[in-house]
Amino acid sequence: MHDIEPHFRWRDSYIASNDERSPFFGRRYSDFYETNKLYNFYLHPQWDEFGSSTLYAKILFADYDDGYALIELIGEWNDALHNDIMYLKREIADILFKSGIYKFVFFCENVLNFHGYEDDYYAEWAEEVREEGGWIVLINTREHVEQELLDSHLQQYINFGSTFNSIQWHNQKPQVVFLLIEAMVTGVAKRLVG
Repeated sequence: MHDIEPHFRWRDSYIASNDERSPFFGRRYSDFYETNKLYNFYLHPQWDEFGSSTLYAKILFADYDDGYALIELIGEWNDALHNDIMYLKREIADILFKSGIYKFVFFCENVLNFHGYEDDYYAEWAEEVREEGGWIVLINTREHVEQELLDSHLQQYINFGSTFNSIQWHNQKPQVVFLLIEAMVTGVAKRLVG
């Protein structure tokens, strides 16, 4: 786990610890010392903790003019035991939302498990972003994670699934990734309505 580094190719364009509107503004990182753990495994020191003991994040890019954030996750998303959605919403999403972010993209290749519980925070978050014309998307979820999300009936609040899997985003510019995902969300919405 300590070898899995957050995506770093967009650092020329954005660094969350340098962004005054970011919840991670002013954070300092060690290049050598790992302090965050996922169970008994240390994580790469560039991952940000936000209150959860099993889920960590990295804001890879935020564009306040266009109202979107691209965020990478790692760990176990566990609402049943740790109420991770509460931390994710209150400590990251709410702060970004107050600064004009209403479109959220989460890269989930490194989310190893999902354990759902209640959907209150998801419903609240979805309602807030939809009022602004926004949305929440999970990209590249593992099959068993996707199944648990479906079993928890979160598809009414969050976009995820086969349409949003297998996206090769690592070699693209963040603006290109956003435009692709926005087109996909818009296309999905048109198919559901039409």
